[in-house]
Amino acid sequence: MEKIWLEKSYPPGVPFEINPDKYPSLVAMFTKYTTQYSDQTAFINMGSQISYAELAQQATAFAAYLQQDLGLEKGDKFAIMVPNTLQYPIALFGGLLAGLTVVNVNPLYT
Repeated sequence: MEKIWLEKSYPPGVPFEINPDKYPSLVAMFTKYTTQYSDQTAFINMGSQISYAELAQQATAFAAYLQQDLGLEKGDKFAIMVPNTLQYPIALFGGLLAGLTVVNVNPLYT
């Protein structure tokens, strides 16, 4: 099946799919690529951007906050109700780094 919507969404050379067996977890993939591409832009939103290094630093700090200040433990559910902003990947990867089960909640459903 031809997936023309993918061809228009990704620059040349970017694969349309990721092999899910390549990494043991999303955290492993996150760690590899935030290290490998640390100086490159990870996300751009509303005129602001964040590098992979900044993403890793902020997600790690947020993970520490979730564990140390809020007392969340591995396996606890962590709901994220945020629109598509730069805060979302920080919250997502922070939750995953803390070992939490991330539950996405769409803010449009309120």
